Amino acid sequence: MLESRLITIIRRTKSINQITSSFSSHAASKNACTRFFVDRYSTYKNVTNPTARSFFFHTFRASHNLSKGFYKPSFKYMSTVAASACKEKTDTVKLLVTAGPHAQKAIGIWLFASAAWVFSMVILGGVTRLTRSGLSMTDWKFTGSLPPLSDEDWLIEFEKYKQSPEFKRVNRKMNIDDFKFIYWMEYAHRMWGRALGIMFALPFSYFIRKGYINLRLGVRLAGLFALGGGQGLIGWWMVKSGLEEPPSEYSQPRVSPYRLAAHLTSAFVIYCGLFWTALTVVMPEPPTESIAWVKGAAKVKRFALPVGIIVGITAISGAFVAGNDAGHAFNTFPKMGDSWIPEDVLSLKPLIRNFFENTATVQLDHRILATATLASICGLWWSTRKVDLHPAVRSLIGSTVGMAALQVTLGISTLLSYVPVSLGTAHQAGALTLLTFMLLLNHTLRRPSPMLLKSLPAVAKTI
Repeated sequence: MLESRLITIIRRTKSINQITSSFSSHAASKNACTRFFVDRYSTYKNVTNPTARSFFFHTFRASHNLSKGFYKPSFKYMSTVAASACKEKTDTVKLLVTAGPHAQKAIGIWLFASAAWVFSMVILGGVTRLTRSGLSMTDWKFTGSLPPLSDEDWLIEFEKYKQSPEFKRVNRKMNIDDFKFIYWMEYAHRMWGRALGIMFALPFSYFIRKGYINLRLGVRLAGLFALGGGQGLIGWWMVKSGLEEPPSEYSQPRVSPYRLAAHLTSAFVIYCGLFWTALTVVMPEPPTESIAWVKGAAKVKRFALPVGIIVGITAISGAFVAGNDAGHAFNTFPKMGDSWIPEDVLSLKPLIRNFFENTATVQLDHRILATATLASICGLWWSTRKVDLHPAVRSLIGSTVGMAALQVTLGISTLLSYVPVSLGTAHQAGALTLLTFMLLLNHTLRRPSPMLLKSLPAVAKTI
């Protein structure tokens, strides 16, 4: 609507020269000009958009001065105003931070730091699980609580833990010093998450008050903050399942694999959201210098997105391996024991339980998914060898292949070593690192804005 009005006014102002050429010899022309100016002014008063009002104001002033014979209207200026209005509209769609480069840099650093903090939370959670520390705190408070500060406080906490199924069936020989270790591990994990909430909320409030964040970015970050708060509730919901009596007297107390997978998936979603948003803030446009590279990136993206989904599914399947202690079931490779497929695969009823609760099937599924992940990433690299791509994209694909190979190596080493804490933690960190590579690759393969596409040459210049 705005553009059509601008075009109409520009067309009508082209008649100004004809009106002023006869102004000195025909008094009637003066009345025509006066009616023209009054009509334009009434239109100006009804416009509320600041940019449009500026355009109408300068058009009216030019016409008024022209009627007096000492000003020539500059259509170059008028077209500049109209172009700036269109450019402002386009930039608002692309940019999440519109307060300048300084604000863009500050918010980018903050979001990358928040993503790194979530990454460390995932690693610390893996260490907590591998050291079997997650069930040491038998209660939960939303606001948190101080750790035991005296010997009497430690004895009280230890007595609470003695009532749990894990102590009665697994840790009956544990002393107070051993308990302190697992308690501090779980306490650090919980407090590190609460500290992340404060670290995120304070800068978020500051940037909103300064006006650095537009509505779209604000809604997205508010959603991630709410999901982070819900992550604490999911964590306690998961721990609570491990404090209940096991269904069988022969089974060990452990958290529900479904709840563990939900807890890990939620952490991955928060991390991916923060990392993707940070990339969008600091890199509104993908790296490209030619139309040929844009077309090449479009071809790669058709395969990169499904590969990224496979990487995510493989990482989540690792939560079921951990939740069922399936990593300790078959510590051989490539066979599982003496056979490729164990006999007790698909032994549970109903059939769906085999894929999430049967230790043999869970580990077999994870092996298949890991192999499929490595094969799909290598296939992605192979299919892009002859595609014309930006050097940064090609380098990123090669790095992703290397990370996938390292992750498979870590997984096999962890399995053959009976899941030590060091290798198990490194394997979990490798899964999130590989997912980070896929996020970065898919973000780099985005299609540029129409404004940038129009300015690109057909082929990149070579030196």
